[in-house]
Amino acid sequence: MGSLDSNNSTQTQSNVAKFNPLDPEEFRLQAHQMVDFIADYYKNIENYPVLSQVEPGYLRTQLPENAPYRPESLGTIMKDVQNHIVPGMTHWLSPNFFAYFPATVSSAAFLGEMLCNCFNSVGFNWLASPAMTELEMIVMDWLANMLKLPKSFMFSGTGGGVLQGTTSEAILCTLIAARDRKLENLGVDNIEKLVVYGSDQTHSTYTKACKLAGIFPCNIRAIPTYIESDFALSPLVLRSVIEDDVAAGLVPLFLCATIGTTSTTAIDPISQLAEAANEFDIWLHVDAAYGGSACICPEFRQYLNGIERANSLSLSPHKWLLSYLDCCCMWVREPNVLTKALSTNPEYLKNKRSEYDSVVDYKDWQVGTGRKFKSIRLWLVMRSYGVANLQSHIRSDVRMAIMFEQFVKSDPTFEIVVPRRFSLVCFRFNPVKESEPGYIELLNKKLLDCVNSTGRVYMTHTIVGGIYMLRFAVGATLTEDRHVISAWNLIKESADALLKISYYVV
Repeated sequence: MGSLDSNNSTQTQSNVAKFNPLDPEEFRLQAHQMVDFIADYYKNIENYPVLSQVEPGYLRTQLPENAPYRPESLGTIMKDVQNHIVPGMTHWLSPNFFAYFPATVSSAAFLGEMLCNCFNSVGFNWLASPAMTELEMIVMDWLANMLKLPKSFMFSGTGGGVLQGTTSEAILCTLIAARDRKLENLGVDNIEKLVVYGSDQTHSTYTKACKLAGIFPCNIRAIPTYIESDFALSPLVLRSVIEDDVAAGLVPLFLCATIGTTSTTAIDPISQLAEAANEFDIWLHVDAAYGGSACICPEFRQYLNGIERANSLSLSPHKWLLSYLDCCCMWVREPNVLTKALSTNPEYLKNKRSEYDSVVDYKDWQVGTGRKFKSIRLWLVMRSYGVANLQSHIRSDVRMAIMFEQFVKSDPTFEIVVPRRFSLVCFRFNPVKESEPGYIELLNKKLLDCVNSTGRVYMTHTIVGGIYMLRFAVGATLTEDRHVISAWNLIKESADALLKISYYVV
């Protein structure tokens, strides 16, 4: 390698000497500019196409091949954000976003995230940031009380909770805890005998977590569900599968039940599933990522009936409690089982508080060691809005979903495919009831493409029980009645246009 000439070297050293990456007054100025940009983005967001219209690889042609050698101004950078980044965004916060499940936001959560980034604490144990650990414990108990969870899941009782990043992490952590507890008696050489259970509607991340935990793919049971039971997991079928596995010399380990499946928001019957799980010493985890948040409302709390018999529970406030991604709350009934499986104790982290077990060290409740101060975000949401407003927010989304559901039911060319429980409506266009299923599927694919290509609305689809259906998920923070009404009008107009150019084979 060649050497820099002396003049350039001297100038570079001079620049480095003056470099100050965190000047408080410069930060104040730039932060104000950034807040203005963000506020304008939220204010004008519905003017952007919801689904990005760019082609793959578009950004590489717009930006330089290498990072700049000398600094650029924030103004220059933000021009590129506006001109190149924003066009490539699918706008999850658009009030016309009705795809997947929502990723909710709020002013309070944004302020909480600012504080989280401000402190930049790495709270792997209590000593690293006492307030960070203790606030998380308090917030987890607050939300547990809002959900009317039993004391066995709370720090004020015999259990406790932790903030994970996503449901994937929550499932993986509880699965490892269950695995290690079982292998203590069984012996690690028998891991190939461990069997895990879920329905064919359980989130796809479950299979990934099982593989990561060392479960043999052939021992991952996806039990079929049917439209007659609204795609809920049948306790009778589950028991039959478990009994067959036991007869074959296998060892049942883990069951993942769901409150609000991704495709259709199906609800697995916790109480009945718990009977089989408890009888066969199976760890029962309840994945309530979406539907769990609604259970802070008394009218939805019934879906958690039987939770006292589960070993763990997780839900994601970033989906429906206005708290920004990522935020997954996980509770366990026996924290010691979890921490025994996940604990690490290197010399450089040892301290008297931890050694005497007088504190919670959250590094032993998760996959990684480092962690952000995410509880302060959820704390601000709870304090700024209160339980009443959070309940009102959920009820408003459900009300708008009911409104959309009524639009569908009022039009004989459309039909509801599965019952609506929360704020997701699963429906399809079916203008001629005697048509072949393949034709109806093709028609709905065309309808979805037609609607999404306008940029005015974004929806997604699913296939459950062999039925292709459209998903209309209400829940973006900025969505109002007028957006739902406009979306239906667009869907109806697109369907009418398809009818005019379609030829039916009856």
